[in-house]
Amino acid sequence: MSRTVLISGASIAGPSVAFWLNRLGYSTVVVERAPALREGGQAVDFRGEQVTVLRRMGVLEEIRAHRTSMGEQHILDASGDRVASLPASMISGEVEIQRGDLSRILHDATKERTEYVFGDWITSLTETASGVEVTFAHGSPRTVDLVIGADGLHSGTRALTFGPESEFRTGTGYAFAGFSAPNHLRLDHTGLISNVLGRGVMLSAREPDRPASVGLVFALDGRVVDRKDESGLRSMIAAVYAGVGWEVPRLLAALPGADDLYFDELAHITLPGYHRGRIALVGDAGWGVGPGGGGTGLAMMAAYVLAGELSATDGDHETAFARYEATVRPAAEAGAKQAKNTGSFLAPRTARGLWLRNQSHRMLTTRLFSGMFDRMTVKAANTLRLRDYGI
Repeated sequence: MSRTVLISGASIAGPSVAFWLNRLGYSTVVVERAPALREGGQAVDFRGEQVTVLRRMGVLEEIRAHRTSMGEQHILDASGDRVASLPASMISGEVEIQRGDLSRILHDATKERTEYVFGDWITSLTETASGVEVTFAHGSPRTVDLVIGADGLHSGTRALTFGPESEFRTGTGYAFAGFSAPNHLRLDHTGLISNVLGRGVMLSAREPDRPASVGLVFALDGRVVDRKDESGLRSMIAAVYAGVGWEVPRLLAALPGADDLYFDELAHITLPGYHRGRIALVGDAGWGVGPGGGGTGLAMMAAYVLAGELSATDGDHETAFARYEATVRPAAEAGAKQAKNTGSFLAPRTARGLWLRNQSHRMLTTRLFSGMFDRMTVKAANTLRLRDYGI
């Protein structure tokens, strides 16, 4: 009899788990709180072993067909003058793709064998001797063999299994906001990065006639925000960036009408384990590290390891989950260490910090240090070496 696995989250990690479990003959169900796949989002890049897992999934060429093909990223000072230009390989890795495009590719690769349920979420998990009894906000209860939480930094599966997010979450004092705006500079496969103290602005576009992507990283300075209060978030962002020059006023003018606003604090999740009983966590649900930690690539690699260990142990979930965690945790902890200072690097609070950051950008563009940086980023991506599980 086919074993059934319920997966919470239809972004990246969830469909990746479904992909590999489908190959093992499991019956997979993905439940997603959003009413449909999320479009757009920031770009994600892959390097080293992260590219290996894309190749094993057979999706690498399609990802390359949808890659951003971004060129240089230009660092500007507060007046808009260029400080340094970072080559594409430094920012975009071996291949880069918009998160929404990647999500669509993974959904299309699994939809024939995976049941997708949108607009619903798990409300309770009760483990029994033979399975997990699951209730939902809207749908009928189900009993499944295993549950995989792949529902992001604010994972409901994690909260139901381990406890409130507040027990495992460490904030960094920074936040990120993103939205689309008219591409009034007609940027073409390039990006611009500008700063004032404690506030960073990233503006990029793939084509001159397509909307631009705006990314804002800023110090919270004690602000308490409710990420579900969109009106309050828009007001807070406008207040934080009030008075900032360059192109910021024109970008802020697009904020009230943006229908794709994303906001979250930059935070880390640290759990004592990635599994409990018949329930396991993958990606940000288990070890959210935030931007700069290679989270997307690691989540897809972890999905492969999870399925591989279930295959290697003939479905013995207790042994498989323990081996999965032992394999993935060192890479997750390395990613957290790498991402620890992302906020302060992207939006330094002091003039000296900003000067040092810009000097580091200048150094990274030299022949000596650019090669060193490439080797370091690939080494970080290769912290987890993929075993061939034969699936």
